[in-house]
Amino acid sequence: MSVTQFTEQELKDLEEKTTIPRFLFLPMGLVGLWCLAVYWPSNAIGWQVFWTLFTSYCLFCWTSCFHECSHHTLSGSKNASIWLGRVLGTAMFVPYTIYRESHIRHHAYLNKPSDWELWPYSDPNTSLRFRRVFIWFDLFLGLFMAPFIYGRIFWNKESPIKDPKLRKAIRYEYAFMILFWGSVIGTCAYYGALWDLLRVWFLPHYLAGIYQNTRKFTEHLGMSSYDPMLGTRTVVGSNFITKWCTYFNFDIFVHGPHHRHPRIAHNLLLQKMDDYQEQNPDLQYPVFTSYWGAIIDMAPSFIKTPGVGMNAGAPPPAKEKKQIDNFVQDVAKEVLADTDHVSPKAN
Repeated sequence: MSVTQFTEQELKDLEEKTTIPRFLFLPMGLVGLWCLAVYWPSNAIGWQVFWTLFTSYCLFCWTSCFHECSHHTLSGSKNASIWLGRVLGTAMFVPYTIYRESHIRHHAYLNKPSDWELWPYSDPNTSLRFRRVFIWFDLFLGLFMAPFIYGRIFWNKESPIKDPKLRKAIRYEYAFMILFWGSVIGTCAYYGALWDLLRVWFLPHYLAGIYQNTRKFTEHLGMSSYDPMLGTRTVVGSNFITKWCTYFNFDIFVHGPHHRHPRIAHNLLLQKMDDYQEQNPDLQYPVFTSYWGAIIDMAPSFIKTPGVGMNAGAPPPAKEKKQIDNFVQDVAKEVLADTDHVSPKAN
């Protein structure tokens, strides 16, 4: 399995940042699951709706934690990221190694046909009609579509994952996932608790999948540029709710700097965005002060032309400076062709 190679300064930044308060959603999610399981404080529909929505948002935050695990930026410990990532991946039906390998290429080849994570929106061989239909399944059945989309990078005959050790690790993760969930479902069936499993775990998880895919669409759909700062929507919150949500999702909403610098500590992303705007005052970055603003900007693409890159009107991308199989320090400088890099002053 590949591990992210950090510079001395990057590792220092990861070790010095304060992450523990951001983990509040983990125990709170468990509290929500317990309250649903025991009908606390009652089985009144109002309480059940509240705890379902509360728990689903906590599970959505778990997906952001899973994302940090894939980068190995959760803390200074790579092993902590790997093993927590495997636990979360098992819970979400997406093997950790598959997600990491897909996400590495998502950063390196943003909005390009080789961006496996944004399939089918990044694939110029898919028809507009297919994407218009597929996106509704992707939105409302994210619980099932995410395992399918991420799994393509392993199961597809054109898979870039050739390393036998990686493929073996993925097979083990799939096997453990099947064994774990087979045991859980079998036990619940034996004790007549399948309805409780659906109510307590799968319904909040289903809703969390909708939130997660809404985030994916908002940050990417309709973006044509291959430049990470211009090919994603960035949200820098100006109100308490957006700032609060940004904090508990490891600042992933500050998406442009994150895409360009996938090894940077998440607490430095806001400052990085400020630096880029200061250094390039004439460049119009797609930055929004609220998530609703970004959603509104994305909405026409969702309805009319769901796509990115070439499917959003871009010319074919130029050849990358190098092919990569790990996260780099600066995607624009190390991977992106100069003709596809729109912001030369940024550093």
